[in-house]
Amino acid sequence: MPIDPSVALGAELPAEEFSWTTSDVLLYHLALGAGGDPVDPVELRYVLEDRVRVLPTFAVVAQTVHRFDPPAVEYPGISIDLAKVLHGTQRVDVHRPVPAEGKGRATARVKGVYDKGAAAVIETETVVTDLDGEPLWTNTSSIFARGEGGFGGDRGPSGPPPPPDREPDHVITTPTVPAQALWYRLLGDRNPLHSDPEFAATAGFPRPILHGLCTYGMVAKAVVDAVLDGDVTRVAGYGVRFAGVVFPGETLRTSVWREDGRLVLVTTVPERDDAPALSGADLVIAE
Repeated sequence: MPIDPSVALGAELPAEEFSWTTSDVLLYHLALGAGGDPVDPVELRYVLEDRVRVLPTFAVVAQTVHRFDPPAVEYPGISIDLAKVLHGTQRVDVHRPVPAEGKGRATARVKGVYDKGAAAVIETETVVTDLDGEPLWTNTSSIFARGEGGFGGDRGPSGPPPPPDREPDHVITTPTVPAQALWYRLLGDRNPLHSDPEFAATAGFPRPILHGLCTYGMVAKAVVDAVLDGDVTRVAGYGVRFAGVVFPGETLRTSVWREDGRLVLVTTVPERDDAPALSGADLVIAE
């Protein structure tokens, strides 16, 4: 079905109630590589329920952690083949620390529909409250749908600004493991692009790629641990642009620049001549 921006833009999906448990949080952290040193007190705060501190990026999977079907890209006026889809951007803004267990109500809307010519970009915003209506977090994300442009819509905003023109204040190296995507898919994203070599080949990749949200979470954890003393409550917001793919087993190298009230981040893959992974990334530090 062609994209119809007149129908899609501003369309709201029915509100959805969902819940999550401490076990879901622990699984999320483990899927990001937490607990690599099982006697490190900082690592244990991610993987033991009696002291768990929740990474704010858990908010991007809390609604889907109990789903097991591959995600569908279906909105009013939009229907896109999953094989054509790549994650474009992701942002979470937390309005208070994410609890280790709870119930939420999510209200989603199509925020933007952009025609990039050879591709389409669909931006959605999901506002999550507790069941009493108190704000928890807001997720804003976009997908890049190859071959779905040309419908005559707005081209949308330009790319993010470059990082500061100086040496980074920190450089953090984070390994991934070959089975990283197989762990991460247990959080609900069963897109075969991340697990099935034959499906990945039909999408033009030599092998399955790592979930963008796995890279997103791994970098957040690395920065929290290295720059924010492991204090997850210091993260008020975190947004990235997915600039390229990561294959499980590769290394993430994140350069960090301290700016007023935020950290500017760029993540590359050193095994492929620092091929870009995340760009235009920023982490807002809570006051």
